[in-house]
Amino acid sequence: MRGYGQYCPIAQGAEILTERWTPLVLRELLVRGTRFNDIRRGVPLMSPSLLSKRLQELEKAGLVERRVQSNGSAEYQLTQAGRELKPLIFQLGEWGKRWLRRKLTHDQLDAGVLLWDIRGRVDPASFPPGRTIVQIEFTDLPAPKKRWWLVNEGDEVDLCLKDPGYEIDLYLVTNLRTLTEVWMGDVSLERASEESKLEVHGREELRRRLRPWLRLSPFAGIRRRDARGISAI
Repeated sequence: MRGYGQYCPIAQGAEILTERWTPLVLRELLVRGTRFNDIRRGVPLMSPSLLSKRLQELEKAGLVERRVQSNGSAEYQLTQAGRELKPLIFQLGEWGKRWLRRKLTHDQLDAGVLLWDIRGRVDPASFPPGRTIVQIEFTDLPAPKKRWWLVNEGDEVDLCLKDPGYEIDLYLVTNLRTLTEVWMGDVSLERASEESKLEVHGREELRRRLRPWLRLSPFAGIRRRDARGISAI
């Protein structure tokens, strides 16, 4: 990217941060993963070669350090300069939710991205000790993306697109738009259930624990407004 040719620190910062995909790569590094494949799961439309290029650019700018582990794998760790961007990245998300976000279009809905987001926020400690398997079935998606599994065990949560082979403890049956709207706080879990857009099956004890387990997006509490500053529904 060509520079702006200005001494202004806003211009200099924008030379790094306004490259396409860079804010999303930083989002992944800040909230989810440090390994290449984990970062990719949050930006599935980004090619591996472009992701590698962006990581190299962030490393060159002093925002990321690439560390090789004892097993030979690499992790990408944010430096202090990179970590200081967290308030900026989150404020961008808050601003986008408040002022820009409207009804989601079909091309903005992605089951993999949604469930990867959910996987990073759920609270496995809300379930009883041991392993708890949550199966999510999307009624509107084709067979390869219809069923997903979240394996909760101890402090860990794994997202699986293939049946992990364990007995299912809790079933969620819904469509992709509804679960996305619930996750983003646009529709409450209770309302989605009352309108039969989201069904929950399983033992009563686990159904009661669904709400504390499913911690919503950090932007779920941001109310949308129109350009005049009036709250939108």
